[in-house]
Amino acid sequence: MMLTTADRERQEQLSMMLSDYGKGRLLAYADSFRELAKSYRGKMPYGQPEELEGTSRQQVLEARRLWENRQVLCDNLDEMSQIMARMAAEVFRLRPLSLREQKLVTRALKQEGITVLDLFYIDAPQQETGEENQWEPGENAETVTLGVHMSAQRLAGRSSQEVADMLSVLLGRRLMISVTSPQQIQERETTYLFVEEPRFVVLSGSARAVKENETVSGDNYSIIQSDRGWMTVLLSDGMGCGEQASADSSQVLDMMEKMLEAGFETDMAVELVNSALLAAGDPLVGQNMSTLDICSLDLYHGMCVFRKIGAAASFLKSNSYVEQISLPGLPLGVLISGEEEAAQGALRQSVSRELIDNDYIIMMTDGVLDALQESGYEEAMIHYLEGMREQHPEEMARNLLQFVLHCSQGRIADDMTILVLGVFDSHR
Repeated sequence: MMLTTADRERQEQLSMMLSDYGKGRLLAYADSFRELAKSYRGKMPYGQPEELEGTSRQQVLEARRLWENRQVLCDNLDEMSQIMARMAAEVFRLRPLSLREQKLVTRALKQEGITVLDLFYIDAPQQETGEENQWEPGENAETVTLGVHMSAQRLAGRSSQEVADMLSVLLGRRLMISVTSPQQIQERETTYLFVEEPRFVVLSGSARAVKENETVSGDNYSIIQSDRGWMTVLLSDGMGCGEQASADSSQVLDMMEKMLEAGFETDMAVELVNSALLAAGDPLVGQNMSTLDICSLDLYHGMCVFRKIGAAASFLKSNSYVEQISLPGLPLGVLISGEEEAAQGALRQSVSRELIDNDYIIMMTDGVLDALQESGYEEAMIHYLEGMREQHPEEMARNLLQFVLHCSQGRIADDMTILVLGVFDSHR
């Protein structure tokens, strides 16, 4: 049964009280983490020549390794503090649907064996400014979310996306089920979130080749989607080849995925992964020095951001025009002595581009371009891409790999991975 107006008002008052209480707790936690991080800060030991007198190399290495571990902990605590402060500053506004929309949705879903208990729009989160009249409902219409509190009869058997399609027709919006909501309508009462479909749709394809005499590729990739219209593509090339290289690149992707899904900003996630690899490396044995290629796409506005940490060039194909995207830098887990700030700045370098319908983003590991040595490396890739007709990304990736293998006369001197992302405007 739908909530009455009085019920809604009581629920809203209680929510506001709990919200203020929760914000206070979050800000208190944020202050605690920030102060704790300060307590772990300190200058690098044996940083001056006079401090090295009477100490062995092993003592210096152990002291600096401990200091590096403390800095990683500090960075994590600082980022957690910032995330909590941002969450405390976010304001969500719930807007009820009109009575006509409520009746329309309730009746339609009831016919499908689904009972609707409540309906509301959740406007995009805004930062509190302390000023009045700063809130403008619908200002960011593409991020408006529809919340539906409902339950299904035992034999209803409806998927969440089927309900999203029904809601799209009933409300005149392009809706899809949020990635954070159950994909099947359950018998118990549950709140499902439906978000506006992004304007741009991305199709992906890949092609890979393993180095000769190896059974496992040292290259790995991952694609992460959020419920706010962002897609992040990660491609990592482990140093060397074989199982160890694969384990190293998998470790990098696993850490990046967990941090991004936890709410870390991309730049901070990269810095923390880099710090973690530095702290975990053994100076006598070696450490994980994998590359990291990141492409972040805003599917609502058609924007992409490239970040490269020791990664090979990427290419943006728009009709017959091809642009090479390159950024200087070393792989993860590499720290240049005396140039920590410069290294940190290199980790934050990025290139932004606007996307249009039928654009293609091509990402690859260095084994692909190295195989084009006789043909001119990146220039050969650009020339081939300029002549390619638009096609399905999977087919493009396979054709690109065949072209590279032809140029290298079938030799695979290093692992090769090619990712192709096709960007399409669903509103055209």
